[in-house]
Amino acid sequence: MLDLLKAMEAGDVVIYPTETLYAIGCDATAKAACKKLISIKARPKIKPLPVIIGGVDMLAVVTCDDLEFSKGLISSFWPGPLSILVKALPTLPDILSDDDGYVSVRWSGHPFASELSRRLGKPIVATSANVSGQPPVFHPEDIAPDLLEKVGAVYFDPPWPKGGSPSTVIRVHSSSRLEILREGAVSVKELCDKGFTVTLG
Repeated sequence: MLDLLKAMEAGDVVIYPTETLYAIGCDATAKAACKKLISIKARPKIKPLPVIIGGVDMLAVVTCDDLEFSKGLISSFWPGPLSILVKALPTLPDILSDDDGYVSVRWSGHPFASELSRRLGKPIVATSANVSGQPPVFHPEDIAPDLLEKVGAVYFDPPWPKGGSPSTVIRVHSSSRLEILREGAVSVKELCDKGFTVTLG
């Protein structure tokens, strides 16, 4: 972990496991690092970069929203693969947010990813560790060699990602109504079973 922390503190990009897939990331508060990540991944600049945090208390580094409507979701599905759109703090790089100023954030359920964010003390970019357009990976040996050459540090040790779908991305409209922007590891049924009215975006 120390290698990854040092790399991110120096403005570099790293590869690490999440609960679903391997991610490529950086200090989400460092605009130059975010731009470097986009270049390495060949990711379209118009696509906002999602972030992970290491605990609910770290939401204060991402947003000033009170998240009253999201408390039920957070208590039911965090830590885990549910990403919630929140209004980004103006101090965050604009490359993280959409045209309306919202950033996708989740508390990762992977112990290493979560601790990495906590140890850094900042949110971390978490997008799949692949060149844009290529399949995401969840086994260390499947990470593209040319991608490995371009990052500052990599974590290969278990627990490895479980694979399957990426995180589910939602927008919360009220304490009982939400919109799914991308269905993933958390299903519509799971959300409905918690009493939420779900629409598809």
